Amino acid sequence: METDPRIDAYIEKAAPFARPILTHLRALVHEALPDLGETIKWGMPHFTVAGKNLAGIAAFKAHCAFVIHGTGRQGMERDPGMGDYGKITSLDDLPPAEELKAKLLAAAEKIRQGGGMARPKKAPKEAIPVPEDFTQALEAHPAAQAVFEGFAPSHRRDYLEWIVEAKQAATRAKRIAQAVEWLAEGKKRNWKYEKC
Repeated sequence: METDPRIDAYIEKAAPFARPILTHLRALVHEALPDLGETIKWGMPHFTVAGKNLAGIAAFKAHCAFVIHGTGRQGMERDPGMGDYGKITSLDDLPPAEELKAKLLAAAEKIRQGGGMARPKKAPKEAIPVPEDFTQALEAHPAAQAVFEGFAPSHRRDYLEWIVEAKQAATRAKRIAQAVEWLAEGKKRNWKYEKC
């Protein structure tokens, strides 16, 4: 078992109540997976498999936290801000060792298979057709039209949403005029918020 001396130091600096908890969790993780690595990430001890985060431990003033990455927050009964097992103040707050080892092994297997928490793919946004009045305004200003046509789809969409969301004709006309002016200057719709 290869250990990181920074984790030894972390545990040594922890409050007296936390040391046995952190020591127990560290040993349990290594019992389940003797080949994993140790490191410090985000100021907390972490255990890694194939360079990817598997689990982490942390000590606070009055409690500890333990998280197994990639397991999600399903079935949590405690404070969801405190890792998978809530605020741990003693070894009695932990589930049985075999249960934790099984979860660690399952998470490690996901990592080894290249998996993890699958994020649902967003459906692509439906294209917004260029309104006729905006098309006419762009045709009257070739420089603005060239910039608009050269923009990435997301930047064109920013202008189109802004224009078609106008509730009154006067507002829409004003937005089209403003859009043509900004486009002629090569500006994106949200240019005011870009860093210089």
